[in-house]
Amino acid sequence: MANLFTPLTIRNITFRNRIAVSPMCQYSAEDGYTNDWHLVHLGSRAVGGAGLVIAEATAVCPEGRITPDDIGIWKDEHIQGLQRIATFIKAEGAIPGIQLAHAGRKASHQSPWKGGNVILADEPNGWQTVAPSAIPFTSEEPAPLALDEAGIQKVISDFKAAAERALEAGFEVIELHGAHGYLLHEFMSPLSNQRTDKYGGSFENRVRLLLEITDEVRKVWPEEYPLFVRISATDWTEGGWTEQDSIELSKILVTKGVDLIDCSTGGNVPNAKIPVGPLYQLPFAESIKREAGILTGAVGMITTAEQADNIISAEKADLVLLARELLRDPHFPLRAAQQLGYEVSWPPQYDRAKPYRVL
Repeated sequence: MANLFTPLTIRNITFRNRIAVSPMCQYSAEDGYTNDWHLVHLGSRAVGGAGLVIAEATAVCPEGRITPDDIGIWKDEHIQGLQRIATFIKAEGAIPGIQLAHAGRKASHQSPWKGGNVILADEPNGWQTVAPSAIPFTSEEPAPLALDEAGIQKVISDFKAAAERALEAGFEVIELHGAHGYLLHEFMSPLSNQRTDKYGGSFENRVRLLLEITDEVRKVWPEEYPLFVRISATDWTEGGWTEQDSIELSKILVTKGVDLIDCSTGGNVPNAKIPVGPLYQLPFAESIKREAGILTGAVGMITTAEQADNIISAEKADLVLLARELLRDPHFPLRAAQQLGYEVSWPPQYDRAKPYRVL
């Protein structure tokens, strides 16, 4: 039986344990370029013992950024900074991953600590947002531009080019961001997609963009490297995307070369009634794993070593993705191993002191 510190092999990549650093936007870039903050933020979690470190939502095009301060991968000049991060993560024994993203109608906003408000297209640092349909996220925001066929093809090409740059930068896992109300999720949900062409209407049409992107990414992403997809397993809103939709989508994705579904929820409509609490999203990871026959990642208010270990031991998911807990303690994996009684390797710089042995 696997536990939290059992290695996990997907394709030709072996993760030293089942703990992953979930993508966390830092809103600290300029023109998409990473800097020392991103290196230290991600690198410290690799030093702390995580098995997989996934860089934050990385925009595949300038208009795909949530804010002007997001990191990007839309031009070759971004590769050098990203490569520095991937190289350090790998040197510390973790696997470097990157989440490729397009924010859709939720783009062109201020960073949270700058107010988080929408930036209009004609304002400094703003741009025209795009979406499957001209439906704003809230009534206070301007409507996005509904993508035409050429715009959709550009999105597909942007994801493919971003995957090629991710490979050159040294990442060994790609996660496609199809969750949280961003562009791919917007296409999937009938609440945000009211198109009447081949990208709207039926379930098959609404998932078409994600599937086409997956196909194109797999053409350039090596067979030996894993491909993940993050989804919002439910909109938590009547008439929206459902758990059963997620199961059916996952069954298709496994045939397209996707290896793991990262199971989050919500984000596509404001004021959804979400029953937030410890492990509240775990049932979706468990049902998708069971019904679709694919590896899953559990995320959301997993805060203790015991919770994380039980998820893996009970075979409810194959990976646990932590965010806030790893902000509180970048060395959570080392501490968790000590608490649970597992032996793990320490960075040699820390090994002599072994500070967690006094806990």
